[in-house]
Amino acid sequence: MGTLKYLIEKEFKQTLRNSIIPKLIIGYPIMVMLIFPWAINFEVKNIKVSVVDHNNSTYSQRLIQKVDASKYFIINNITSNYNEAMIDIEKSKADIILEIQPSFDKDIVKNKTAQVMLSANSVNGTRGLLGNAYLSQILNDYSAELRSELAHTGVPSRQKMSFISAIPQYKFNKNLDYKVFMIPALMVMMVTLICGILPALNIVSEKENGTIQQINVTPVNKYQFILAKLIPYWIIGFIILSIAFVVVGLLYGIWPAGGFLPLYVSSLIFIIGISGFGLIISNYSETLQQAMFLAFFFILIIILLSGLFTPIASMPKWAQIVARSNPLSYFMEIMRMIYLKGSSYTGIAAPLLSLLGFAVGFNTWAVLSYSKSKN
Repeated sequence: MGTLKYLIEKEFKQTLRNSIIPKLIIGYPIMVMLIFPWAINFEVKNIKVSVVDHNNSTYSQRLIQKVDASKYFIINNITSNYNEAMIDIEKSKADIILEIQPSFDKDIVKNKTAQVMLSANSVNGTRGLLGNAYLSQILNDYSAELRSELAHTGVPSRQKMSFISAIPQYKFNKNLDYKVFMIPALMVMMVTLICGILPALNIVSEKENGTIQQINVTPVNKYQFILAKLIPYWIIGFIILSIAFVVVGLLYGIWPAGGFLPLYVSSLIFIIGISGFGLIISNYSETLQQAMFLAFFFILIIILLSGLFTPIASMPKWAQIVARSNPLSYFMEIMRMIYLKGSSYTGIAAPLLSLLGFAVGFNTWAVLSYSKSKN
């Protein structure tokens, strides 16, 4: 234990002497939590709408005002010429055309129904699809308003239209704020980059500098060497997470609904596992350039197939299989369950056991693949 203590002390001194890493430990989580939740946002807003109003009635004006009042839309142009609106689409000045028919007001009063046409620019499929869905929802809301008004205008009861008013209730994210969904995932990404890549690069850089050969000729066994390399990054991972918890709590008012203890326990298991994965990369790399390429190759894959941006259930079957063999997907699930749903150990038991299996597997592989004679 005395040898391990001195090796860990050596690693911390080496880290603190570095001009970048101490600043990175403090600044990185603050920067990520301040900037990324606002920048990485798949909520589509500021959709530009060109309105083709062939009706010019009170009803059509109310509809246009309702669209304009939405935070998702910007009225780009109001015209009675459809070709003019199409030119806006072609020049990327508009994303959607809302065409109101000439008999819009008469159809509403007489037939209790009216039609409009939506033409979406689907070059950006996500923007076109979501914009169309948002605008359809506004039309449905406007239709409900008109039905409610017409139901009290003295129209004979047999002509009145019955309707159901649904009151939505959004669990775990009542304001539908995308940042709430992304913040736990960004914490996972931070820990992965720091505790997965840095240990690998640290060990390979010592290979290139020759310092690791000096340690290899000493009586230090490989278990002590590996622990001495990993324990500092485990501690750094916890420091980064703790800073992120405080920043998120103070800035966004979001605190883990399930408490901090389950978060730290699951984080410890994940950090041990992902640092073991970084050690495996270093064992099979001879140069820093090779280690960087391997690290970013694998890290990029496991981040993209972790459910960070796309729900795993929405992926193709083959991608779901890959995602289920990805430790990041389990830790991301745990973080969101604890942070947003307030899940206890019982609720996170299945992904936590999977995470534990990855940690044991990666570190066993790392120890077996490390050889003092090769390094």
